[in-house]
Order: sequence, then structure tokens, then C-alpha cells
Amino acid sequence: MKTVFSMALSLVGAMLISQSVYAGAEGRLEKEIQVGFNDAYIPSGFDSNSETYVVASGIFPNSCYRWKEATVKHASDVAHEIRASASVSQGMCLMVLVPFTKEIRLGKLSVGTHSVKLMNGDGTYIEKQLTIEE
Repeated sequence: MKTVFSMALSLVGAMLISQSVYAGAEGRLEKEIQVGFNDAYIPSGFDSNSETYVVASGIFPNSCYRWKEATVKHASDVAHEIRASASVSQGMCLMVLVPFTKEIRLGKLSVGTHSVKLMNGDGTYIEKQLTIEE
């Protein structure tokens, strides 16, 4: 049993070394893509002096995806759109679902009820309501 474990560990180590050598020789080839969200949590209790934020979550399809950034577009005073992007590297990846959770800052918002749309890459979105008190 110990031999099987050490062989497996050696194989994983060799794979990681070969991947890092490949990435060093080629320069890590990455591309940026838009990723989608599965859900979002919006805390309550924000007022007009608070920095507001949304806690968004989703799932990357494999381990080659890395969170890059979220962009917030303020379509109007009460409508906001959030898009997220990830860097995807080429090479060997673990074919497992990788969950992510990120806090996305919206800034200070005016008093009232705001609509927050978390945009997915295919044109669909999740819409949540955010209430700002005085």
C-alpha cells in the first residue's frame, strides 16, 4: 500500500514539474473569458453612507480557471450589472468542479431599492434587490 501511494505521489510530482517546465518554455498561455454566477447573497442594513457589496458564487468547470475580476456597470441610479471574468490557462487541468465565492463592491448608492443583475456569459442573469436606507 505504501509503495502504491509513493508511486502515485511521484507521478503527480512529475506531472506538476512537466507542466511548470512547459509553462516556462512557452510562456503561460492564458485567455480571459466571462463566467457565470449560480447565486448571490446581498446583506441587509446598508445606508447611503455605506460601501455596498454583493457576495456572488459560481462554479468553474475545471482547475485551469482562476478568478480575474468583476466589473460593475451602473446602468442607471438604481440599476446595476455585474460581469465576472476568469483567466483560463492551457495545460493539464484537474477535471473537477471548482466553486468560487467573491465579494463584489458596488460603492456608495443612493437611498431606495436597487436592482442588481449578475450577468452570465450566455445572456441570462440572476436579479436581486438591494435596499438602501437613509
